[in-house]
Amino acid sequence: MWTFNNSSPVFLQLATSIEDSILSGEFCEETRLPSAKEFSESLNISPATALKGMGLLLENGVVFKKRGIGMFVRQGAKRLIAARRRREFANTHLLPVLHEAKKLGMTKSDLAALLEATPYI
Repeated sequence: MWTFNNSSPVFLQLATSIEDSILSGEFCEETRLPSAKEFSESLNISPATALKGMGLLLENGVVFKKRGIGMFVRQGAKRLIAARRRREFANTHLLPVLHEAKKLGMTKSDLAALLEATPYI
């Protein structure tokens, strides 16, 4: 399923991976997620780590809990995740680029032309 690295805590990587799966449609809104135990067994991580990652999604309003049944993807989760990630992208990646472009005297038209000329995946 997923592999983890040492770049950040595993619970954060798990939460991000679940969000990625929601964005891709692998986990649809209103559907049940695997339990923390199921995640821990399939990913070879501790149940506490899996629970912490899922708890983060619960805190962020991405999932909701049905007592005795499990965690479910909240209606609107895809939109919520995408909006938050767009803000993070702008702050982390776009603002530094815009500051550098300003130092170089580039206009919005210059940036647009540069984007158009750059291959996109």
